[in-house]
Amino acid sequence: MKANKVSAIMGNEYDGRGLGELTAHRPLATLHFDCKYRLMDFSLSNLVNANIQSIYMVFSEAKMQSPFDHIGGGREWHLNSILSHYFMAFQEDIDRKKENNEAYFDAMIDFLKKSKSTYTVYVGNKMLCSLDFRSVIKVHEAQQAECTIVFKRVSSKLIYETDHVLSFNEEGAYMGNQLFSDTIADQGLFNLGMNIFVVKTEWLIELLEKAQQLRETTSLEKLLWETANETTETTVGTYEYTGYLSNIHTTKSFYDANMDMLDPRKFNALLYSSQHIITKAKNEVPTYFSKESDVHSSQFATGSTIRGTVHKSLVSRRSTVDSGAIVEGAIVMANGHVSKDAEVRYAILDKNVTVQEGVRIVGTPAQPIVIKKGTIVTEDKLVGDVE
Repeated sequence: MKANKVSAIMGNEYDGRGLGELTAHRPLATLHFDCKYRLMDFSLSNLVNANIQSIYMVFSEAKMQSPFDHIGGGREWHLNSILSHYFMAFQEDIDRKKENNEAYFDAMIDFLKKSKSTYTVYVGNKMLCSLDFRSVIKVHEAQQAECTIVFKRVSSKLIYETDHVLSFNEEGAYMGNQLFSDTIADQGLFNLGMNIFVVKTEWLIELLEKAQQLRETTSLEKLLWETANETTETTVGTYEYTGYLSNIHTTKSFYDANMDMLDPRKFNALLYSSQHIITKAKNEVPTYFSKESDVHSSQFATGSTIRGTVHKSLVSRRSTVDSGAIVEGAIVMANGHVSKDAEVRYAILDKNVTVQEGVRIVGTPAQPIVIKKGTIVTEDKLVGDVE
């Protein structure tokens, strides 16, 4: 696929409020996942694997340090070459321009015009998947649609109330979409819209110019969903995704997605499909396991030291589990330290957390405890019916 044939816009519409402390100072897109990745690595990798080299990213200006630190010059994703481009914009800046009666979509429109692309991909920030955009674009071209929506058939437990679900007629033709909160009956399986669209770039430019003229929403994602309901004016196609999917909208869904990676079938479906997942490179020594360590059904990044017990857990870079410590059903992010005889079960330890000697942190699979970044835990933290 020609590099200038397709451009991309990565949105960050979901602010991650359902994840509490985990997204208090970082966007959902840069939240750590499966020991060494960030959530945005999957969207970025899906795009560059399809040779999409012109990418426009929208973030909150209050949480920009984390994306800048992670992406840097974009070398890992080959976004630092002569033919590659990536830009970052602030949602608050777009909102301010609308309030001041200024042209708030002009920067995005300018990006699209300069990209000289035939098609544009829009990707939201909640859906974790391994998607071959080359296949999606081929289907988009075959359907001769102005807008193609990517969806997956899932049960209601994987859908958030503000997600969109698609409806089809008896012949399988797309009829429209609605918020999941507006659905009436439990249908068993729903057609979950993955907040991923492929559109004609010229059509998108016209849509943005019209919305700006009418002073409509500053949310491109919302604009695309609303326009996709105007089926008498817009030709809408669909693409059914059948691979691994997690919808990250709460602490529990984030925890479950990480635990999924301990299932070889799900791990391989996400990380070892035809799509190569790229992340920021770290040159570190391997993790050290002492003779006294007891490790089972777990994953580890580099640079850690394990002397205690780790079962069914994910341990990130440069973390330490001391002798006598027990870590089970837990996520330990970078630079974590579980001290001697401490116990961590069904919990998420954010970066730079230290659990002092003998302290117990015990949640449940249904309600994992979150310890915020940089905390030194000196007292027991228990949840539910655990004593």
